[in-house]
Amino acid sequence: MTANTGEHDLDEIIERGEHLQRRLSNRHIQLIAIGGAIGTGLFMGSGKTISLAGPGVLLVYAIIGGFLFLVMRALGEVLLSNLDYKSFADVAHDLIGPWAGFFTGWTYYFCWLVTAIAEVIAITQYAQYWWPTVPLWLPAILTVALLLALNLTTVRAFGEIEFWFSIIKIVAIIALVVVGIVMVAIGFTAPNGAVASLGNLGDPSDPIGALFPHGFSGFTGAFQIAVFAFVGTELIGTAAAEAKDPEVTLPKAINAIPVRILLFYLGALTAIMMVTPWREVTESSPFVAMFSLAGFGLAASLVNFVVLTAAASSANSGMYSTSRMLYGLSWSEHGPAIFKRLTSRSVPGPALVVTCAALLMAIPLLYTTASIIEAFTVVTTVASVLFILVWIIIIVSYLRFRSVHPELHEASAFKMPGDRAAAWASIVFFVFVIWTLTQAHDTRLAVLASPLWLVVMATAWWTHSSRTKSLVERG
Repeated sequence: MTANTGEHDLDEIIERGEHLQRRLSNRHIQLIAIGGAIGTGLFMGSGKTISLAGPGVLLVYAIIGGFLFLVMRALGEVLLSNLDYKSFADVAHDLIGPWAGFFTGWTYYFCWLVTAIAEVIAITQYAQYWWPTVPLWLPAILTVALLLALNLTTVRAFGEIEFWFSIIKIVAIIALVVVGIVMVAIGFTAPNGAVASLGNLGDPSDPIGALFPHGFSGFTGAFQIAVFAFVGTELIGTAAAEAKDPEVTLPKAINAIPVRILLFYLGALTAIMMVTPWREVTESSPFVAMFSLAGFGLAASLVNFVVLTAAASSANSGMYSTSRMLYGLSWSEHGPAIFKRLTSRSVPGPALVVTCAALLMAIPLLYTTASIIEAFTVVTTVASVLFILVWIIIIVSYLRFRSVHPELHEASAFKMPGDRAAAWASIVFFVFVIWTLTQAHDTRLAVLASPLWLVVMATAWWTHSSRTKSLVERG
């Protein structure tokens, strides 16, 4: 029994049938895991990371991916120790304290809400590529309405659409890797005279210089952008509450993360840099550039379609995760009671409707000036900083789990590799990443603004605790 759901409450949920259903199959969980690990950050942000770190970008993505794998292994061990946990907010509540569950739940909600709003704006911009005369508000409303309809149907509908969104991204990346290998094999020569070759990855006689062409500052600078591409990996933990046979599907999804990173991140970036020398990679999408070099005249439209579906996938994931987080917060008495309600199809209807209404904030942002959009970019960066804090809380929860429930750790069939040493190393790494975010002007502003959210959360928790204490005293 978790600390955040009393025995009476849980009995009431079961009696009335108001509980989430385990209807996500193994293929859904596997593809949700892939979709969470592949976002617009890879498609649109990889050009800038390559320009900053050169071939060293492969090491950057490998390091971040490795630590995110450890985070997910820590989360997986704790979730499987108690299947009553609905999310990692429940984990934090139970193992650290009610304040941690409150902070984690609302912070994660805010992170995904802002991210989803950004993705709705991105979808509108991508739609403008094909239909420049369409009013800006129309694609936004259609996107939100479609996602709401799909998510209100059943959780299986969410799984299905995320499955196909992920398939599109997978096919695009595999196609990129295959095209890159073929171009290297035939010795493709670009119009500027560059020849596709393994030699474009660096000089074997100077491996250190080749790996870090811009020195330590260039290497650390790439972390600022690359870490955003991994936001959503932890979505597996949210989906676990609705997974069939989680003891099997959850370990499979988590253990496959390194293979996915190797193929989808390192494979794609290696293919790009083999075909185009990294110094010539533009900060615009290198995916478009590479398909164009290969002679695909419709490359821009093709990649525009892929990034549109990637943005839709992220918005879909945001809608799913925020609604489940509101549901969990309500049952832990950290959110309004109305969010406890489920529809006849066992999905959190009120939470979904409120989230969709919030997503429509994208519409006024679409009509604002460039300076407002720049401010909005800072807000999304703040959300990314807070994602890092959520990952740290997951690790701290694992450390508490080891101390509070040593018997469950010993009995676990899915132990975190490296145990406490790996957990502490992960915390140190995330602190390092936050430090890298202070090294650039735009991300530095986000880091400096992040404590404002902590103040908001502290104030909200004090208000919530005072109200709860007052109600208890009045009997």
